[in-house]
Amino acid sequence: MADEELPQAVVEPPRRRIQLVWIIPLVAALAGGWIAVTTLLAQGPETTISFRTAEGLEAGKTKIRYKDVEIGLITHVALAPDGSGVIADAQFAKEATNLLVEDTKFWVVKPRVSSSSVSGLGTLFSGSYLGLDVGKSQTPRRHFVGLEVAPIVTADVPGTRFKLHSDDIGSLGVGSPLYFRRIEVGQVTAFDLDPDGKAVTLQVFVNAPYDQYVTTNTRFWHASGVDVTLDATGVKVDTQSLAAIVAGGIAFQAPADFPPEPSAAADTEFTLASDRAVAMRHAETEVLTFQLYFKESLRGLTAGAPVDFHGITLGEVKAVDLEFEPDTHLFKFPVTINLYPERLRSRVRNGMDAPPNAAEQRERIDALVANGLRAQLRTGNLLTGQLYVALDFFPDAKKASLDWNERPPQMPTQQGTFGELQAMVGGLTKKIDAVPIDRIGAELEHTLSDARSLIKRLDAEVAPAARDMIGDASKTLQAAQSTLSNDSPLQTDLRQTLQELNRATASMRDLMDYLQQHPEALVRGKPEDKKQ
Repeated sequence: MADEELPQAVVEPPRRRIQLVWIIPLVAALAGGWIAVTTLLAQGPETTISFRTAEGLEAGKTKIRYKDVEIGLITHVALAPDGSGVIADAQFAKEATNLLVEDTKFWVVKPRVSSSSVSGLGTLFSGSYLGLDVGKSQTPRRHFVGLEVAPIVTADVPGTRFKLHSDDIGSLGVGSPLYFRRIEVGQVTAFDLDPDGKAVTLQVFVNAPYDQYVTTNTRFWHASGVDVTLDATGVKVDTQSLAAIVAGGIAFQAPADFPPEPSAAADTEFTLASDRAVAMRHAETEVLTFQLYFKESLRGLTAGAPVDFHGITLGEVKAVDLEFEPDTHLFKFPVTINLYPERLRSRVRNGMDAPPNAAEQRERIDALVANGLRAQLRTGNLLTGQLYVALDFFPDAKKASLDWNERPPQMPTQQGTFGELQAMVGGLTKKIDAVPIDRIGAELEHTLSDARSLIKRLDAEVAPAARDMIGDASKTLQAAQSTLSNDSPLQTDLRQTLQELNRATASMRDLMDYLQQHPEALVRGKPEDKKQ
C-alpha cells in the first residue's frame, strides 16, 4: 500500500466571472454610445447666421422651422468681432442639408404690426423662432445674413414678380395690396430709390392665376386713398377698398379698346401712373404743338388742362410760361398746347383717307383759321375756377394766319367769355361812376327836409280838425246804432205798422177771391144773409 501512488492534486487556474454589479454600467455605456453615434449620424451641418441684434434669439431654445416642421436649433449667440451685430450658431438636422443654399433666407418670426398686415401673433405663446425661405440655387452655403423683416412672399408661392417705376412712392409701402378689378391679387414686396435719386423702383408680386392678366399693354396706377376729381363734368370719386384708403395700393388693368396681348414675362418693367386717367391715356403718335397768347389772367389754367373742341378733347395744355420783352418792357404769358389730330380723324363718321403729309396738314389748318378758328379761355368749373382752352369758330373775328416758320407756330386767340364779362362789368362800373350820386343825394336830402316840414304842418293844422270830424262821426254812429236797436220806439212802431199792413193785405186777398166768384156783387152789392 505504501507503494501505491497517491493521487496528485491538480491546481486549476481560477475562473474569472463578471459580477452582476458591472452589467448595468456596461449596458448603459453601450446604450449611450449607440445614442451618440445615432445622434452624430442624424446631425446635419452647422451654420452661422448674422443679425443686427439678438432680439428673439436664445441659445438652446430658439428653434428653426420650415413649413412648421422643426429642422434646427440655435446653439450659441455671440457678439460679432466688430460689434456691428450678433452671430448665431445653428445646428440643423441631416434632412435639412439640401435647404442650405446660397439664396436661402432666414428671419426671426415674432409679432409684427404694420399698416398693411399683422403677423407672428402665434409667437406670443410659443416664443420666437427662425423661419426660412429656401432658395433655388444649387450651391451650398454655411454662412448667412438674416433678414430684419420677414419677406412678404416666399419662393414657394406661385405667381410672378414685376417691376414698377414711379416718380415717388406716395403712400405705398412693403405689403401694400395690388388690385385687379377691385380684387386683391398681390402685394408690394420691396422698393428702392434709383441710383440717380430721381425715381423709385418697386418690386411687386402678383399671385397665380391672376398673373396671367398682366399683359404687355397693362397699365398700373396709384390707387391710394380717395381720388376726388372736380371738373366741368362734376364730382368723381374713385377708390379701391378701405385698405387702399388707409394703407395705399396699386391697381392695374389693360385698356378695354386694345387687342388682347400675351402675358408679360417675369421682371417685366412698367410705369406706375399717378391715377387711372393718366394710366389709360393713349400714347399719341402724332402731335402738333402751338403757342397761344391771351390778354386775360391765366389763373386757373394749369399744365394738363384739356384743349376742347365742342366737347371733344383734342389735346392738352403742355406749359404756361412767362416772357419779358426788353423793347416794350412788358410781360407776355405764352401757353403751349399739344394737339392730337388722330383723335379728330378717328371721330369722322366715314373715316378719312391716309393721314395727310405735313404740307397738306398745314393747308387744312390754315383754311380753318381763315374761317375763324380761334383759341379761347373758358371756365370749366365755377366752384374751383378751373380754366381750359376751347377751340371754336368765330366768324366775326379779325383775319389772322399762322406763321409756320415760328417754333412753335402761334395760333390766334379770342377773348374769353370771362374776359367779356369783366369788360361788361368794367363798362357798367364806368357808367355808375358817371352818375352824379352826390348831387342826387343832396337833392334827395332837400326833398326829405321839405317832406318833414309838410308833415309837421299837417300835424299842427289838419290833425285837430280831423280829430273833431272823427268825434262827430262817432256820435252820429252811436245815435244811428241806438235808433236801429231792437228795443227802440222806431223799431216798435215799424213792427206794428207792418202787422197792420199784413192784415190789410189778407183782407184784400179775401175780397179779391169773393169778387172772382161773385162778379155781380160789383153791381148788386153783397146780398144779405138769409135769416133762418
